[in-house]
Amino acid sequence: MVEVVGVFSIPVRHRFRGLTTRESMIVRGEAGYAEWSPFRDYGPAQAASWLQAAFDIAERGYPTPVRGSVPVNSTIPAVSPETAYDITRDAGCSTAKVKVAEPGQTLDDDINRVKAVRDALGVDGKIRIDANGGWSINEALEALFRLGPFGLEYAEQPCPTLGDLAYVHRHQDVPIAADESIRHSIEPLWAWDDKPVDVVVLKVQPHGGIRACLETACKISESMGIDVVVSSALETSVGLRAGLALAAALPELTYACGLNTTHLLSGDVTYDPLIPSSAGTLQLRDVEYCDVRAQQWVADKPTQEFWMTRLKTCENYLQESEEQ
Repeated sequence: MVEVVGVFSIPVRHRFRGLTTRESMIVRGEAGYAEWSPFRDYGPAQAASWLQAAFDIAERGYPTPVRGSVPVNSTIPAVSPETAYDITRDAGCSTAKVKVAEPGQTLDDDINRVKAVRDALGVDGKIRIDANGGWSINEALEALFRLGPFGLEYAEQPCPTLGDLAYVHRHQDVPIAADESIRHSIEPLWAWDDKPVDVVVLKVQPHGGIRACLETACKISESMGIDVVVSSALETSVGLRAGLALAAALPELTYACGLNTTHLLSGDVTYDPLIPSSAGTLQLRDVEYCDVRAQQWVADKPTQEFWMTRLKTCENYLQESEEQ
């Protein structure tokens, strides 16, 4: 039996995915706490997959790990070059993911931001960019041509669709990663005879849970030779713990993971947030939900009502899906 612990609304430090606050629901089951935090614009089918992930964690816990720590990247929002430099230096990670293609900004803004991050990391640091599907094919080709000299590890979701990503993948040299285009279903990958992208970004909640992600990771690695990166969905430390468990259980971990995101929120629901060490790694450990700390982030009544109604809708969706 899973029970609702609370609904929370935490301000983000920099506008992220158009958000100024991050809403989430914390639940508890026999195995412990879990987070459910699908974005508001997701319908019942998408949000129910996130709920399935939360239920699985709360009821069954985490799989057996094969490593005790996980390398992570810093995440640099679409901020000024000066702020990007400071965030990169303060993070202490040797890999940085830089947000680009922000609405209202230009490619020159992206170039200046990436340059600042390269200056902060030095020549040995690794830079990956994330456009969140914000470019057309032609815009992506131009952007990667101009950003490529900074030594990009890969470009995440430069265009909206998997077909667009495959085209960009074939026509330039920067490795390409898929996130949003397969976030709700990994199935489109199997339609390709060749490898449409180099990397797949997996997030526990969107893909239905840790065990579902593990199965997917092994399948795409063995059948298509595509590497996996584990990332967060801008969660509290309770949600990040699930991503950390996934990364710790993967048979192979080639890339640093996008699990260093607690600094993007103004608060947390624990006294001991998941923060990387000075070496840029997260140690595998449990996260203790703290009601006292969480109370300052309790959502207002309309927000709580929205999430409780949404929960019932998604529970019904899951039940109906099981009966079909």
